[in-house]
Amino acid sequence: MPAAAFALALGSAFLHALWNLLLARERDPEAATAVAMVASVLVFAPVAALTWGEVDSRVWPFVAVTSALQLVYFVLLATAYRRADLSFFYPVARGVAPVLVLIVGVIALGAGASVVQAAGVCLVGLGVLLVRGLGHGDRTGLTFGLAIAATIAAYTLVDKHGIAYASPIVYLELGMVPAALGYLGFALALPGGAGRVRAAVRVVPAAAGTISFVAYLLVLAALARAPAAPVAAVRETSVVIAAVLAAPMLGERVGRLRLVGAALVVAGVALLGLD
Repeated sequence: MPAAAFALALGSAFLHALWNLLLARERDPEAATAVAMVASVLVFAPVAALTWGEVDSRVWPFVAVTSALQLVYFVLLATAYRRADLSFFYPVARGVAPVLVLIVGVIALGAGASVVQAAGVCLVGLGVLLVRGLGHGDRTGLTFGLAIAATIAAYTLVDKHGIAYASPIVYLELGMVPAALGYLGFALALPGGAGRVRAAVRVVPAAAGTISFVAYLLVLAALARAPAAPVAAVRETSVVIAAVLAAPMLGERVGRLRLVGAALVVAGVALLGLD
């Protein structure tokens, strides 16, 4: 893997963990997420316009489905920020998602699974167990982590095919605009929603949305320089980064067991990415 691609993927991992940490520490994560999503769409708009090419009409069903899934993803994510530890549900969500993609590929699509990939599944499972805590744990956080993982897996499978009909940035913009508007409507419908959203229009939530965009750009740049598997593996180091930074940034109690579990999740995902 070229050094430039490694640096880009690692930078993307850090930024992905960072924007989640920034939103998780907000006093009103639901409203802050609405501001972040709208800011992200606004940042994407000129870039998408400049890179706009021919959009195949076959993209629209994929855009509709991925928009709905992105909306569900952010609703779950924002709720999880309030009700569970990021250092717990984030590794579960990021680690279990590729396992679900692999399982769907094997069962529904008839794809094969190698011994290495099976070992990856086992490592992710062990890592999740350690992150959760042996013999105890936060059931709410686990539920949110698994639900978010299922949503990530679903839109990953959809986007894998939809991306063939538009450029990556244009495709993401098309999918995120309805999701951002839908989430904004959701946030406004919450008790005191309008006032809460106005109060959340600040630099940090807007910066989190912008950072999420930059993180995606870094992934695209890394993929242009290296195969997808190693890029994805390096990007998943965001799991460890989030677990480590959750203590100083969020005041969460992150023990050694949880850190070891997060590292095992990353190792398992790396094995899943191997051909």
